Amino acid sequence: MFLHMDNKVALVTGGGSGIGRASALAFANAGAKVVVADINVDGGEETVQMIHEARGEAIFIRTDVSQAADVATMVTQAVKTFGHIDCAHNNAGISGGSAPTAECSEENWDRVISINLKGIWLSMKYEIRQMLEQGGGVIVNSSSVAGLVGTRRVPAYVASKHGIIGLTKTAALEYARQNIRVNAVCPGVIHTPMIAQFTGGNAQIMEEFAEEEPLGRMGEPEEIAAAVLWLCSDAASFVTGHAMVVDGGRTAQ
Repeated sequence: MFLHMDNKVALVTGGGSGIGRASALAFANAGAKVVVADINVDGGEETVQMIHEARGEAIFIRTDVSQAADVATMVTQAVKTFGHIDCAHNNAGISGGSAPTAECSEENWDRVISINLKGIWLSMKYEIRQMLEQGGGVIVNSSSVAGLVGTRRVPAYVASKHGIIGLTKTAALEYARQNIRVNAVCPGVIHTPMIAQFTGGNAQIMEEFAEEEPLGRMGEPEEIAAAVLWLCSDAASFVTGHAMVVDGGRTAQ
């Protein structure tokens, strides 16, 4: 099933690599105009170039999602350029450092929560304001299977991803009657720069992650992007407040 996004405008944070880039490309391939936001200028501009080469329409806006002024500017520039925001994929996030709960530094905790959870909240705050003005819209937040179950040695990451699901459900209830749907996507272990960074590029660890998956492999960014695109489409018009798991069966074990 091909999902049409003609005349739609999609905003993707963390669009400079990994799942965010795959999401931006999927929106563009479906006909949407895309706003790529990322703190990584080179990566964000590269994603926009890829969309242009495929004859799509896109702009890049450098954005630190942990800063309210940046997020407000992101939404303002998106609307100034394309007139409205129909879909938003709030995907920017980091894994942070690895250490048991009692050894997690306050600096690491604050940084992860600021980007992963506060960043999602700020993005929603300004996107929802715009969507209320225009009469509706759809938001998909990137959580994780770590937002559903515990994961050792990444307490800040797990807390942030659990928080995203709670925030998603709350906003979904608050704005359902205003024609704004809010959902989350919960990826499993996906072959992205983040997982490569988390494992230190260790091939053995990567292989172990793949073996732990019931499907016997890690997921690809495009598989998460497909779920995001569906959640943002009219095909999911009766879906809100949902945390969609895309994990190859990992949490079914």
